[in-house]
Amino acid sequence: MTRSDIEDLILRVGQGNRAAFRALYDATSAKLFGVGLRVLNDRTEAEESLQEVFVKIWHNASRYQVNGLSPITWLITIARNTAVDRRRKLRRTGDQAQIDEQVVDPGIGPEDMTIAASERSRLVACFGELPGDRAEAVRRAYLEGDTYADLAARFDVPLNTMRTWLRRSLLALKECLTR
Repeated sequence: MTRSDIEDLILRVGQGNRAAFRALYDATSAKLFGVGLRVLNDRTEAEESLQEVFVKIWHNASRYQVNGLSPITWLITIARNTAVDRRRKLRRTGDQAQIDEQVVDPGIGPEDMTIAASERSRLVACFGELPGDRAEAVRRAYLEGDTYADLAARFDVPLNTMRTWLRRSLLALKECLTR
């Protein structure tokens, strides 16, 4: 599916079109599930998070605005934020299941795994270009769900400095990945 196809589906979902919602789910749910799984590291929790994601998409699609950026980025942001919120909630309640083995989606084939490994290698290389504390802050913020305040305290920097670190680090990663 192309970028414009996904944008069109989101816009139609915003108008209450159920067929478009189903098509959007079919086109993006695997990727969004992967985002949740990466953050939560628990298949059941990731499935629950995915359900919340699509409820949010249904309710907020009318707010989506075509802005030249990838619509999948908007969807991934919703998925990531939902998973991070869920992870924080689980931490507070202490009910998060610990999984020692890596969960692999049985729908992923060898070609997809090769592409993912290549992309992972590029991302790891780009993370290597960041100063160590910045890379750790990005990992903790966007993969482990630490809040900006937690990170500022951990790295003993003001909150606004932490926000600047993260923003600049993400821009550096983006630039590295586009090379």
